[in-house]
Amino acid sequence: MQDVKEILIDYVKNNQEKLYRVAFSYSKDEEASLDIVQEAITKALKNIGKLKNEEYVKTWFYRILINECLQYIKKNKRIITCELQEIENKIEWNDNITVDGIDIYKQVQSLNEKLKTVIILRFFEDMKIEEIAKITNVNINTVKSRLYKGLEELKRLMKI
Repeated sequence: MQDVKEILIDYVKNNQEKLYRVAFSYSKDEEASLDIVQEAITKALKNIGKLKNEEYVKTWFYRILINECLQYIKKNKRIITCELQEIENKIEWNDNITVDGIDIYKQVQSLNEKLKTVIILRFFEDMKIEEIAKITNVNINTVKSRLYKGLEELKRLMKI
């Protein structure tokens, strides 16, 4: 049977892209995203003894990662936005990608941190509401409320 540290290492190895994508959705910077993930891994390994149940490795690690993302934003004391031009330059255009898709992503970035976190975890990372509640350390009804408010705000921003 694996110990908790090995389970954490396996989880991180198997989910590198997802973890990076979450960090990038906050930082909008490739190098900063890698630093955020690395710092989250370091903190998780340092505090692995605090994890009581190995079943919660994912939830526990995502909480650390989200906190690192929020710390990065506070530390840089600036509003991190993603220019539409930057996204267009990185995307190879084809029939499956539309400007509307980019507009939605851009609008998600304009939400406040609590709403953005819930939207990213729910729709970009396909997490269940229960998982999001554990990661954000709030009750399920709060997650539902933030999800609803976030979607309403997106509708308003997109003028849908």
